[in-house]
Parts: sequence; C-alpha cells; structure tokens
Amino acid sequence: MAQQQPATSSGAATTPGKVWFITGASRGFGCIWAEAALHRGDKVAATARQLASLADLTAHYGANVLTLALDVTNLEQVKTAVAQAHAHFGRLDVVLNNAGYSLVGTIEEASAADVRALYETNIFGTLAVIQAALPLLRAQGHGHIVGISSSLGLVSLPMIGYYCSTKWAFEALHESLAAEIKPFGLHVTLVEPGAYATEFGSDQSLQVAPSLDVYADFRTRFMERLRTSERGDPQATPAALFAAVDAAEPPLRLFLGSQNLPWVRATYAERLATWEAWAPVSDAAQGQPG
Repeated sequence: MAQQQPATSSGAATTPGKVWFITGASRGFGCIWAEAALHRGDKVAATARQLASLADLTAHYGANVLTLALDVTNLEQVKTAVAQAHAHFGRLDVVLNNAGYSLVGTIEEASAADVRALYETNIFGTLAVIQAALPLLRAQGHGHIVGISSSLGLVSLPMIGYYCSTKWAFEALHESLAAEIKPFGLHVTLVEPGAYATEFGSDQSLQVAPSLDVYADFRTRFMERLRTSERGDPQATPAALFAAVDAAEPPLRLFLGSQNLPWVRATYAERLATWEAWAPVSDAAQGQPG
C-alpha cells in the first residue's frame, strides 16, 4: 500500500474561512489553536466549562467567535452547543475534541470512581460531541472530526496508565469512525502530541490519586523523569494542525513533535520481535481446520 504523503500547495483543499467547533478552548492547545484559527480568518465556536474563561477571544475577534459554556459530560448541553454553533455559523467544517484531563496514580492506587470520571470526560464526552455533530456534517456533505489523542495512545507509561488507557480507547474509536463515515465524504484525524510545555500539568488538567507508601520511591523517580523531559513549544503546532485540516486527503494520524516517531518505532520493533519469537506457540494455538 502506498504511503500517505503530506499535503502540498497543489494537493491541499485551500477553502478559506473554515468554521471550527473546539472543546476545551480556554487553555493549552485548545486556546492556542482557537486563537490561531481566528487569526488566519476562520470562525470558531469556542467552548469551555466556564464561559468567563473565553472572554478574551470575544474581545479580540468579535463576531468571528462564538463562545459557549460546555461541560462535555452533560449530554444535553453538548447537543445544544453543537446545534447552536451550527445554526449560528451555518455549517461546521472542523469539530475538534480537545477537552480532557489526566489521572496520576498507579493501577492499584486510583479508585474506580476516579477512573469512571476520567472516562466520562475523555471518552464519553468526546463520543457525545461526535454523535451530536455527525448528523449535521452528514447533511451538509462535508466535515472533519479531529480528536486530540497523544503519543500515549500508542505507548503506555506507568503512573498514568489510566490516562493512557483512555487514549488507547480514543484511538480505537476514531479509527473505526474513520472507516464508517468515509462513504459520506467525512474525514477523521487523530492528532498525537508528544510532551509539550502546556498547562496540561496544572491542577485544572490533572488529578492525583491518593498514594500508597509502597510506591513512594517509584513515584518520586517517575515524576522527576517527567519534570526533566524535553518539551516542545506549543506555539509551534498550529501550522501542522492547519496542514492536516486543509489537506484534500488528511491523514488518519498525525504526530506533533519530533520525539514521537523514534519512540513509537522502537516500541513497535520490540513488540514485533516478541510476537515473532512466540509465533510457533501462537500458530499451534490455531489448531486444525474445522
């Protein structure tokens, strides 16, 4: 199968003035991308839990931005916000699911209630937006669903295993969705950032499970590793996002940052080597044809 190539100026759909619906637009990537889209002349329905957190967007961009209060775990609020944005601008070209947070804790430490709450936002909130938007995108005959995943949707780390698990589920959901809605002329892209110097580690984007003493040393070493890791500049990312949404044939997956590909390549090489080494055992488990 031929590898998908990045869009060039001759292969891009250069339709001006896209209309975006962005969740989690008050800080981090969501804020940066909303502002960048508005700066290039697009229109944005920007959503956040607290409407006041979006006041600067309205002040700077006026009628090109529609700010909406949205808790993605509130299904009726999601339906209302998506419908209101579509009615206000007349269409939605890009639906970008960015709202989410992380849960820090070992698999033993985190409570079932905390894990359910994490999935309510990261998975069920995303699903609510997608299901609310799809009938509208299908009716208008075009649209691009962009899900903000992570390199951690491909490779898991300790201490944030539950967050990683939401991103693995996120990846599967969008991969299936891409095949299901392609016949309607709709696109799906998973954006997979590496480590960036955003506000994702703030109290608003991070929950910490009660710790057990038995993991204290491991936790200390791991958190120090995270603190000293190289982080990318989030202000350098809008051009990559725009390249994907402006492409005539956008990629299903797009890494942000230079560290992801080497990391994932090494991880998958190790996985393949293990599968190959155990292939005789696996093949024997096939049994005889029925």
